[in-house]
Amino acid sequence: MTAPIGASEGALTMSSKRLSVTVTRRLPDPVEIRLRELFDVTLRDDDTPLSEAALIESMQTCDVLVPTVTDTISAAVLGQAGARLKLIANYGAGVDHIDVQTARQRGILVSNTPGVVTEDTADMTMALILAVTRRIPEGLAQMQSGDWDGWAPTAMMGGRIAGRRLGILGMGRIGQAVARRARAFGMQIHYNNRRRLRLETEEALEATWWDSLDQMVARMDVISVNCPHTPATFHLMNARRLKLMKPDAVIVNTARGEVIDQNALTRMLRAGEIAGAGLDVYEHGQDINPRLRELSNVVLLPHMGSATREGRIEMGEKVLLNIKTFDDGHRPPDLVVPAML
Repeated sequence: MTAPIGASEGALTMSSKRLSVTVTRRLPDPVEIRLRELFDVTLRDDDTPLSEAALIESMQTCDVLVPTVTDTISAAVLGQAGARLKLIANYGAGVDHIDVQTARQRGILVSNTPGVVTEDTADMTMALILAVTRRIPEGLAQMQSGDWDGWAPTAMMGGRIAGRRLGILGMGRIGQAVARRARAFGMQIHYNNRRRLRLETEEALEATWWDSLDQMVARMDVISVNCPHTPATFHLMNARRLKLMKPDAVIVNTARGEVIDQNALTRMLRAGEIAGAGLDVYEHGQDINPRLRELSNVVLLPHMGSATREGRIEMGEKVLLNIKTFDDGHRPPDLVVPAML
């Protein structure tokens, strides 16, 4: 049984009045319909990120805010929230855009949607590994332009991934899901993580643990970034560490853009010091280095790792469950606390 939330943790006084919920972006129809059925909800007619001023205005009159990764909820923004705001039910697993510590200090709980996007993101990681190593976008561009002259023995040669060493940075749910898929493709699994996995998990994944990230990076053929963005992982793959990579290695990131120094990566890709990259996330959001866009050995996707109908609806269902549990006077099942970050 879930423990009731204490007054210090932002519990509402129980009454017949429906919770006032504000949603910052358009959500899948089944999720919005259910929100309307359960709560007094304010939805968006368009699907553009809110300005900071509009975000603050939204936070001044609601009991619950449902933001996404495009909403930066800083200490300054939280300082202007209304007294009614008691829960931020984030639509997404990552909460690095929310100052969780400040929220808690102000009596505002934060919840997220962990575990939902694991399989979808792992699928996209493998798609990027294949796309970069087998030069799929280059082949697609050639076909779409009408420049294909037919098959040739030396045309569009990429690399075989079977037998290659895959180094996974962050062996949580998604990292392990990537490992399972990569094993099926015949890749050798290596990983670096805050904590070593249990022996039985390592054996099941046939994964080799490296306590030194530098040593692992220097020996891998493919690096997959699957760790969250925290102060400890900001620029984890900085210029010094990127230079440790083999010239024929590639790097893939479906986690958070801030983990890689984007400008350093761009310089090294242009210089041929790294063979290729597959990116679904970027250090500065939509502000992507133009030189990175120009490179033929780079595959860029618009943050679509979790973009499946099933996954996005499941994320909404977790948001609903967190809000409903809170409304019933209990601790949200996916409560985020600073110690978890």
